[in-house]
Amino acid sequence: MSAPHSPLDVDRVRKDFPILERRLAGDHPLVYLDSANTSQKPTAVLDALAEHYTQHNANVARAVHQLGEESTAAYEGARDKIAALIKAPSRDEIIFTKNASEALNLVAHTLASGLAEDPRYRLGPGDEIVVTEMEHHSNIVPWQLAAQRTGAAFRWFGLTDEGRLDLSTIGELINERTKIVSLVHQSNSLGTVNDVATVVARAREVGALVLLDGSQSVPHQPIDVTELGVDLLAFTGHKMVGPTGIGVLWGRRDVLDALPPFLGGGEMIETVAMTGSTFAPIPHKFEAGTPPIAQAIGLGAAVDYLTGVGLDRIHEHEQALTAYALDQLNAVDGVRIIGPNSMESRGGTVSFVVDGVHPHDVGQLLDEQGVAVRVGHHCARPVCVRYGIPATTRASFYLYTTFDEIDAMAAGLQQVKRFFG
Repeated sequence: MSAPHSPLDVDRVRKDFPILERRLAGDHPLVYLDSANTSQKPTAVLDALAEHYTQHNANVARAVHQLGEESTAAYEGARDKIAALIKAPSRDEIIFTKNASEALNLVAHTLASGLAEDPRYRLGPGDEIVVTEMEHHSNIVPWQLAAQRTGAAFRWFGLTDEGRLDLSTIGELINERTKIVSLVHQSNSLGTVNDVATVVARAREVGALVLLDGSQSVPHQPIDVTELGVDLLAFTGHKMVGPTGIGVLWGRRDVLDALPPFLGGGEMIETVAMTGSTFAPIPHKFEAGTPPIAQAIGLGAAVDYLTGVGLDRIHEHEQALTAYALDQLNAVDGVRIIGPNSMESRGGTVSFVVDGVHPHDVGQLLDEQGVAVRVGHHCARPVCVRYGIPATTRASFYLYTTFDEIDAMAAGLQQVKRFFG
């Protein structure tokens, strides 16, 4: 199959990412197919981090001197950029966290704390939490802990053989006892893009909250939180060409106002006395202590970069890549796709197994050829259990991925097959 047309000038894009020029052991060029794990960083983001530390480094919201004012302006400016990216109704609905895991834990912990005045935002015996079998561990374990703390029931949607959510029991699974449904927008292991609208519609019928893990969708396509209709959205910076150590929780104002604080400390308070404390309004109620300042500024630069390229064009490029990758992988004898084997409602992550070869051996042999893929259960072990496999090999694509790199992976898999006979 000849490579399809891409709307991006990928050669030009790749010049913005210095690491892609690396040569690996054996003088192999780097073929980076692990962007679902973490994305590479463009010079614009690296420069933003360096400039902050060399020119503006100071704590935010604590100083009246010039450096403090500059740092605060850049930090809050990043909040504005992220609000615009996901079309949030208000910048105050953007909460900075250290990653998506912390954002998800924030919601689980505050609901489980029992401190919310409104009973709609308190978990207890008789309540139910609903997730899915395809979740990243960061959207399973916090809810299991919340259920253990509160006596709430923990329930989940299963998966079809094709790697999609089994919504056949949605009317029973999401019911009047359901307090929150927390699900992934795009699976990090299967590449499945979930039918959020159907889940939201049912949740609205019973008054349940919906939290969406957008870690694999926000970096790859235009997102409008109002159109999605969810109550909360979590995502992370390092998967969207931003730094590590920075994540985002967006929530509807009325929901965030109703939730109690997550962490206590400086900046999240209004007044403190030995007899009790009152808390700052959102977003600062959820940002205790010195925040990840440089990381937020770097994420703001990442947003500028992605919007400059165009998320619609990035999405179109990735769709073409993924269709090509499915064709190339299906042409390799003994390779089996785990997850959707068509382009219907799927993104640029493809997991597969090679008959008779452990995924770790596949990954090691591909690495010897300069092809970087991910192997394991990808922090989504229930998916592997569901399909009766120990692990998968995962290739994931981004705006800098080329069709030639997919060819290199396919050629590498042919060598894997030859090596193992």
